[in-house]
Amino acid sequence: MDTFVLTLTILVALGFAYTNGFHDSANAIATSVSTRALTPRAALAMAAVMNLAGAFLGSGVAKTVSEGLIETPTGNKGMGILFAALLGAIVWNLVTWYFGLPSSSSHALFGGLVGAALAGGTAVHWNGVLDKVVTPMFLSPVVGLIVGYLVMTLIMWIFRRTNPHKAKRGFRIAQTVSAAGMALGHGLQDAQKTMGVVVMALVIGGVETYGDPIPVWVKLISALMLSLGTYAGGWRIMRTLGRKIIELDPPQGFAAEATGASIMFGTAFLFKAPISTTHVITSAIMGVGATKRVNAVRWGVAKNIVLGWFITMPAAALVSAFVFWLINLAFL
Repeated sequence: MDTFVLTLTILVALGFAYTNGFHDSANAIATSVSTRALTPRAALAMAAVMNLAGAFLGSGVAKTVSEGLIETPTGNKGMGILFAALLGAIVWNLVTWYFGLPSSSSHALFGGLVGAALAGGTAVHWNGVLDKVVTPMFLSPVVGLIVGYLVMTLIMWIFRRTNPHKAKRGFRIAQTVSAAGMALGHGLQDAQKTMGVVVMALVIGGVETYGDPIPVWVKLISALMLSLGTYAGGWRIMRTLGRKIIELDPPQGFAAEATGASIMFGTAFLFKAPISTTHVITSAIMGVGATKRVNAVRWGVAKNIVLGWFITMPAAALVSAFVFWLINLAFL
């Protein structure tokens, strides 16, 4: 295996981590910024640090990504498949970021892997894709919606006799903790996805074998690139999540963030499932907003977001398949 090709693929994987960071930074901090619990730069700095810390909390999601979705042949063909998958995911991240659409970077990556594998004639583990990607893709937003609604209902009942202004001040402080939990969960989930594809590159290149521990340097560079991307900030998507779905107040922001963080930690540790942080926090915001009144949620905006969720995997798959076709035509 050409060392240059391996190095280039790892660099593209880190580029994906960077786009993942600025694309999904809104997931962790949009609610805290919109409620003025944190200033934008303070929120981004906190999220970047917690992303870095979260990356070292586990490796189950990375194992699922590297071993559970597609077969990766050794040699240039396998590296071409991985390169095409990453490039397709990056392209889709940039397109959705430009339009301010909070689509899932995770599902862009999964769609890219499947599309490139099919284009390259490589086996896809359909049971793994169904169990670890498609099923959580449908279940996690439903769970986020319901749990967000229930958590906010519980908060409203507990603090029903509290002075509203005092409650908002208290929850504005509490949001620093819930936003940190979201950022920690984001690092736990999304940094591991980059670790998984870097491990795939190392296995294809003959440097590692599946089952080996993830090298510390892989964890570190994956986490650093995600953190750097997070600190760069995704302001377009932040406006969508923080303001366009519903005008959030501090108790609602806390409820949404607490819901999202709990689901991300639970799925990572209990099921090793690589869920979308975007899906979870967006649906939690919708559920929280619905407690105010159903029409308080701007369902037209929500509909466009959900539509983006459904087209992300096939769109990224098509882009990656096309990229692999070009690579195959030119080099393989």
